[in-house]
Amino acid sequence: MSRPVRDVVVLALALGGIVPVLLTGCGGTSSPATSSARGAGLPEGGTRPQELAAGAARRFLHRYVTADGRVRRIDQGGDTVGEGQAYGMLLAAAIGDSQRFDAIWGWTKNNLRRPDGLISFLWRSGRVQDPEAASDADLDASRALLLAGCRFNRPTMRHEALQLGNAILGLEVASFHGAPVLTAGPWAVKAPVTVNPSYFSPATFAALRAASGDPRWSGLAASSRSITSTLMQPPARLPPDWARLEGGKPVPIGLPGKPQAPAQFGFDAVRTLVRMAEDPDPAGRRIAARAWPVFAGQDPTKLPVEHHLSGRPIGDTLNPVVLVAAAGAADAAGEPAARDGLLATAETLDQRFPTYYGTAWVALGRIMLTTKFLACS
Repeated sequence: MSRPVRDVVVLALALGGIVPVLLTGCGGTSSPATSSARGAGLPEGGTRPQELAAGAARRFLHRYVTADGRVRRIDQGGDTVGEGQAYGMLLAAAIGDSQRFDAIWGWTKNNLRRPDGLISFLWRSGRVQDPEAASDADLDASRALLLAGCRFNRPTMRHEALQLGNAILGLEVASFHGAPVLTAGPWAVKAPVTVNPSYFSPATFAALRAASGDPRWSGLAASSRSITSTLMQPPARLPPDWARLEGGKPVPIGLPGKPQAPAQFGFDAVRTLVRMAEDPDPAGRRIAARAWPVFAGQDPTKLPVEHHLSGRPIGDTLNPVVLVAAAGAADAAGEPAARDGLLATAETLDQRFPTYYGTAWVALGRIMLTTKFLACS
């Protein structure tokens, strides 16, 4: 199934008020806001990472979540996707906002949950327009439910997380070389199996393995690393938006509906580097770190989202999501100053030209890369 085009912001290259930050692969340099705080271990003028992350999460929740719990893509006609509901749930649970979490999950259950327990893709004009499920929404929602069950001391939410997890395992997982692999959704399990590497979340697989005791989650974590690593073998330096499992190996494709189109790193694949960078296993971080040389030394105010898999930029579409992706690669490569500079520039860009997708991933990037908000403690 071909997903709708991501929210795209095409901006002039002269972005007044955004300080260019030239990043290097050895320690990095940063804007004055980050360099003044580096000695104290605090980015952006001494503000703690937790405060920056919580502030970014609140901005998303305030701007995009309605009173009844629907996450509106206001820059895309006001529709709602399952992915957005899951983002809202993750952010609300991460900052301990139980009231907002309850509203978002309640709306999701009442409007998007399918009879099989998965989450429908698209809602618009008062009803579900596309009932197909996407595994990233299901996986992120299950992680949010696990976290909420722990954070808010609600065992029923943990139970709901495991129910959703079982639906994922039963309907969105295929076999590849005898190992389980997360496909893009129920539609993608038949040959040729279709995967979206940005849906892989080793941290979520680990959380569900710990909560359920089911070893298949560990298998999914291992296959996600293996597939992503293979897709990033030279001459590729970046992961693709989409891939198929063909001829015994993962093969980059353009889109599920247009597999022969050129494969590229774009609005989907940016998430792959963040999800691998937060992997509790060092193997995932090593995969994300491979992408850092593509971004090191670049001016982030002129960094386009789309790239050839070789790392060569395509076009001039700017959006903060690519800066969050670069921050994930920097973090995995052991470059915290560069990470913080990229996150700061991403947030500044998003505040000037806000989009649902950009605001979500500025917040999620800060939380995943600089805090332990998604850990149950």
